[in-house]
Amino acid sequence: MPNYFSPGIYVEEVPSGARPIGPVGTSTAAFVGVAPDRTAHVDKALAVNSWSEFLRLYADGDHLDSTPLARAVFGFLDNGGTRCWVVNVGEGGQLMGTGGRRGGLQVLEAIDEISILAAPGYHDPVSHEALISMAEQLRTMVAICDPPPDVADISTLTRVARPDGGKPAGKPGDGPPKPADDDDGPNGDRPRESSFAAFYYPWIKVRDPLGGDLVLTPPSGHVAGIWARTDALRGVHKAPANEPVRGAVDLAYLVTRPEHDVLNPKGVNVIRYFAGEGIRLWGARTLAAEASEWRYLNVRRLSIAIEQAIANGTRWMVFEPNDYTLWRSIRRDIGAFLTRVWRDGALLGRTPEEAFFVKCDEETNPADVRDAGMVVAHIGIAVVKPAEFVVFKLSQWAGGTETETIGG
Repeated sequence: MPNYFSPGIYVEEVPSGARPIGPVGTSTAAFVGVAPDRTAHVDKALAVNSWSEFLRLYADGDHLDSTPLARAVFGFLDNGGTRCWVVNVGEGGQLMGTGGRRGGLQVLEAIDEISILAAPGYHDPVSHEALISMAEQLRTMVAICDPPPDVADISTLTRVARPDGGKPAGKPGDGPPKPADDDDGPNGDRPRESSFAAFYYPWIKVRDPLGGDLVLTPPSGHVAGIWARTDALRGVHKAPANEPVRGAVDLAYLVTRPEHDVLNPKGVNVIRYFAGEGIRLWGARTLAAEASEWRYLNVRRLSIAIEQAIANGTRWMVFEPNDYTLWRSIRRDIGAFLTRVWRDGALLGRTPEEAFFVKCDEETNPADVRDAGMVVAHIGIAVVKPAEFVVFKLSQWAGGTETETIGG
C-alpha cells in the first residue's frame, strides 16, 4: 500500500492479471537451393521480402541463369507469399553440412518464424529425408517435397523409395531417376510417411522470371505461396486446396480422375487442370497414414500454430509458484485464446465447450510433477468433428518448453 501524505484523489495502475496469448505467423517460408549467383552468401540464411531484394542478394548482371530456387522464390511471392528465408548452397552444394560445417538446412534451425520448408530442385530420397527429419525434429513447420521431374510410371508415386533403390543424389537439372533392377517393379518416388510433410505432383510450366522462356519447375515454391495466401485470406485452418496456381501455364503431366483416385489416398496432392478454372491445387493432405488424424494438412498446420502460440504465450509461468493460482491463470489465459480461435471458425463445435478443453489442476500436476519443477496442462481441440479431439500436453519448466502430442 503506497503512502498518502495529503488529502486528494490518487490513481494507481493495477494489473488485471490476465496475459493474453497472441497468434503466431504461419506463412513465412524457407527455401534452400542453388542461387543464380552460385557464390552469393553461401550457406547463410537471409530474409527476402520482394523479388527485387532477391535479385540484389543472389543475382547480378553476370549471373542471371535461372535455377529452381529462383523460380520458387518468384512463384512464392507471385502466389501471395510476403516473406521468406533463402539459403544458397552454392554449386554442387548439399542440403546438409559436411565435415562438421553447418550448411544448407542446418542454418535455418535458429530461425523461429519459419513455418514452411522446401528445397526446390532437390527431389531424391536423401533430400526428402533431410527435409522431413528437420520438420519432425523442430515440430514448428511443414516441409513441401517435390517429385522427380519426369515420372515414367505414375504408380511409383505411391511407393516409398527403397533403401537399396540405387538412386543417385538428385541435383537441380538432373534427369528422371532410374528404376531399381529387381523383380519388385520400379523403385518408389514417394517420401516416407510423416505428418510434417506434404508431397505435390506434377511439375508445372511457368515463364522464367529471369530469361522469359517457358520452363518446367518444381511446384514447391508456388505451393508455399498458396499456403501463405490462404492463411492471409481465410486462416491456417482453411485447407489450401481448390486454389489457382498463379503463373502456371501448363503441367508436366495431366493427371486423370482414375489416376487421382489412386494417388490421393497415398498422400499425393495432385495439381490438376480443369476446363474453365485453369490449373489448381487439388489436394491438401500430409504424408501421414490414411488412418491418421493428422492426414489433413490444415489439421497439422493449425495444431502447430496453436501449440506455438500457447508455448510462447505461457512462457511467463516459468519460475512462478506452482499452486492453485497458477493453474487457474493457465486455464483462464489458454481458454480465452482458444475461444478466439473458435470464434474465428478454426475449431468445430456449437459452443466453446464442444470445441476445446483445458485441464490444469491437481490431477495433471500431482506431487511428483510439482517436485520436478513442472506444471502440466492438458489441452484438447476439436479439429475434425465436435466429438473428436486431438490432444497434446504442454509442460513448462525451468529448462524451457516441452510440447508432447498424445496420439500424434
